[in-house]
Amino acid sequence: MAGVDRQDIELLIVATVTPDYQLPSTACVVQEKLSLPNAVAIDIAAACTGFITGLTMVRGQIEAGLIDRALVVGGEKLSSIVDWEDRATCVLFGDGAGAAVVTADNNGHGVKSSLLKSNGSFRELLWIPSGGAAQPIDGSFSFDGSDKIQMSGSEVFKVAVREMCNAGLKAIDMAGLEPPDIDLVVPHQANIRIIEALIKRLGIDRDKVLVNIEKYGNTSAASVPLALDEANRSGRIQPGDNVLMVAFGGGLIWGATVVNW
Repeated sequence: MAGVDRQDIELLIVATVTPDYQLPSTACVVQEKLSLPNAVAIDIAAACTGFITGLTMVRGQIEAGLIDRALVVGGEKLSSIVDWEDRATCVLFGDGAGAAVVTADNNGHGVKSSLLKSNGSFRELLWIPSGGAAQPIDGSFSFDGSDKIQMSGSEVFKVAVREMCNAGLKAIDMAGLEPPDIDLVVPHQANIRIIEALIKRLGIDRDKVLVNIEKYGNTSAASVPLALDEANRSGRIQPGDNVLMVAFGGGLIWGATVVNW
């Protein structure tokens, strides 16, 4: 869609919490499958904020003059890490992937601001306790559900609404804009209550917000690029529009970015 030669991709970032392997990175697998011979391949584990985190990293590389073109992917197979006996969580999540080519140019469009924040003291609100080096799965492991997603939904809701709102307002301000200047909000599709609380606090009209959670559920790092692609293909965003992307996920980590389309 971008009309870019595969040889010209210099950096490939894959945001995922469901990597194919513990080693190597999923980005290396994607690099081989896409035949991107000149791309440095890097995984990032930023949960639902993964795509925005990858976009922010690429922006820094481009503005530093280190690269001219990158591919940012958000992809998840969350069906592989949910506890199907836990109906409070398993029905919320979905599988999916989305991607964007990011290119250096001087046309006045592009990423206008980025903001990322995290607070590891909240990590147990949304996590998978077992399966890493801290609590490996060995011969004595009881498979008690601790190797699957565990979430304290009400607590996550409180932090998510507050911090996504703060990040969104800050990103809008950093871009030199006001909330009414935003033409479309592309939020992480966590749940409709979080999205509605977010737009109320941002003071942005509901018809400026893309919601597709009823189709795919919460697809973590794939959520924002899936919604962005849907907005692009349906004509909801046009050249020159100001788009606010905002997300929040396990870590806890959250962030926002404003793009002039």
